Amino acid sequence: MKRSDDRAPHQLRQWKFETDYLPHAYGSVMIHSGVTRVLCAATLEERQPSWMSDPNTGWVKAEYSMLPASTHSRSRRDFNRSNGRTHEIQRLIGRSLRGVTDLKKLGPRSLTLDCDVIIADAGTRTASITGGWVALALACHRLRKEGKIQEFPFTDQVAAVSLGIVDGEVLTDLDYSEDSAAETDLNLVMTSSGGLIEVQGTAEGAPFTRAELDKILDAGWEALQQIFALQRDALSQAGVAWQTVGA
Repeated sequence: MKRSDDRAPHQLRQWKFETDYLPHAYGSVMIHSGVTRVLCAATLEERQPSWMSDPNTGWVKAEYSMLPASTHSRSRRDFNRSNGRTHEIQRLIGRSLRGVTDLKKLGPRSLTLDCDVIIADAGTRTASITGGWVALALACHRLRKEGKIQEFPFTDQVAAVSLGIVDGEVLTDLDYSEDSAAETDLNLVMTSSGGLIEVQGTAEGAPFTRAELDKILDAGWEALQQIFALQRDALSQAGVAWQTVGA
């Protein structure tokens, strides 16, 4: 099928990482995924959550929101975080980041990743996870420079990509026009070593087959190889020795 921006079926949108976007955050990145823009910022608290029992363990969590003018029609501000979709997405982001973080190496402190959608053209949760990891890595780089941690706490990279079946064809990195027309919609979260963190797949019409799922996962893994490389390039350009991530 002909895509709206003339991409090949498994071609990513244009991705870009603008690191250190906010001067007061411990780590920040504006991530561009096609038209979609998400600002990911990590802030530090030198204390654990009150419910933690291990005095030497840290915590990573995420908050997610969409600016009112980020969509075609105004989105209401969710001041009380009461929206079920908001809860689902920020829990997904937090799980994904913690899935590759050794919380004991982080020490008794908390890092919060705020992911604010500036422009939404589909793939906001996948961009939040991908950009969130870069912002978290930048924050941990600063913690190392300050002598608060001795090494990066990561066991791996983590990133995410959206996929779907549109007009019977598997497509990678859907924009809004494709996402709204998809017969099958799937978000894939994986580590750079090939581990699965989350597979969120839904049939919007007829059920999809196991063979189709395998095709989607293969296309997703191929796309994520490119995204992992973009994450490493972004860190390298920011002066972070990303080779030590996971060491």
